[in-house]
Amino acid sequence: MKVIFLQDVKGQGKKGEIKEMSEGYVRNFLLPKNLVKIASEGNVKTLEAQKKSEVKRKEQEKQDAIELGKKLEELNIQIKAKAGEGGRLFGAITSKQVAEALAALGHKIDKRKIELNDAIRTLGTTQLVVKLHPEVKATIKVQVTEE
Repeated sequence: MKVIFLQDVKGQGKKGEIKEMSEGYVRNFLLPKNLVKIASEGNVKTLEAQKKSEVKRKEQEKQDAIELGKKLEELNIQIKAKAGEGGRLFGAITSKQVAEALAALGHKIDKRKIELNDAIRTLGTTQLVVKLHPEVKATIKVQVTEE
């Protein structure tokens, strides 16, 4: 009996997969637990339409991330901080502060997407990488000035 998996079933199949299964296993276990549906012609067409829309949605997300990356690369983010002699900061600039500065400019980006290996501890301009999408990264310029 051909079935379409609605959820991942360990050892049997993954969500969206069409597989031939034994009729007893399907009728007694998989169907009552709503893990599969029978692969009728209409259900298969529905599954294909869902896969196409999912691909289209992912492509749109990638395009949006590329556009946002271009906008971010044009920005120059300025953060003011107290500094001592030689341009050393009292404290440090973290990814959270960079995310807040971006939010003030109208770009809401999660602080975990900003790749900052070590906190910024000196005055001047620093370039940071922002991961907007698994395949899209942008470089932003953060300028730290004295308060």
